[in-house]
Amino acid sequence: MPTTAFLGLGAMGAPMARRLLAAGYPLTVWNRTRARAEALAADGARVAADPADAVRGADTVVTMLTGPAAVAAVADAMAPGLRPGTRVVEMSTIGPAAVTDLAARLPEGVALVDAPVMGSVDRAAAGTLTVLAGGDAEPVAGLLGVLGTVTRCGPVGSGAALKVVLITSLIGGVALTGAALALGDAFGLPEGVVRDALAAGPLAGAAQRAAAGGAHYPLALAAKDVGLALDAADLPLLRAVHAATADPAAADRDLGLLADLVRAARPGA
Repeated sequence: MPTTAFLGLGAMGAPMARRLLAAGYPLTVWNRTRARAEALAADGARVAADPADAVRGADTVVTMLTGPAAVAAVADAMAPGLRPGTRVVEMSTIGPAAVTDLAARLPEGVALVDAPVMGSVDRAAAGTLTVLAGGDAEPVAGLLGVLGTVTRCGPVGSGAALKVVLITSLIGGVALTGAALALGDAFGLPEGVVRDALAAGPLAGAAQRAAAGGAHYPLALAAKDVGLALDAADLPLLRAVHAATADPAAADRDLGLLADLVRAARPGA
């Protein structure tokens, strides 16, 4: 098993790291809040003092962080511990521009694979994520396979780009589900009838996600991800979805609430 470092143990990173430990990977972990890393020590992980300590001697480094700024900061902090031949697997949602920036920050001889995931906390724990891999993912195919099903997207950056496309379509679909429910209200249709029809129609996946109880994808992260899309293409529909996700009072609430927010925003609702 390749020696592996895992940096970033938030809601998604912690269950992913546990999957690797359960599969037998020798794992060193680091998190900005040390208590999150120490929670994995009982499962056999070594807790590192800092990012450079975490990656020193590692064959593979996995990063699962909140966004582009966090990835850039951790990349600079871990760079002194990286050695030629190490593979960095960047699994955060940061967009292709930030992946290009990350590649420039890594020392010479360190390979980069961008492999963001689709799926929330429940699927991370079950190992059923969809992994969108850009770059030469073959050397880390075994590790990625422990986390879910791997889709090869193309060169470095293509996984990050496809993740932005897919996550934006999901967020937009949840918002559209809320709009459809609001339209049903305007027509006086029973809510159950509308929800059942949506669940059987082209918005089935979005309607299901709007009602998901075991997932947790905070609206603050959804707003960040739609912002990545707007950086690439300033589309009016994306601006409206971004505005709907940007309620600071609901920042920590799950994406499913977005449907309720859109529904409640109808005049007279």
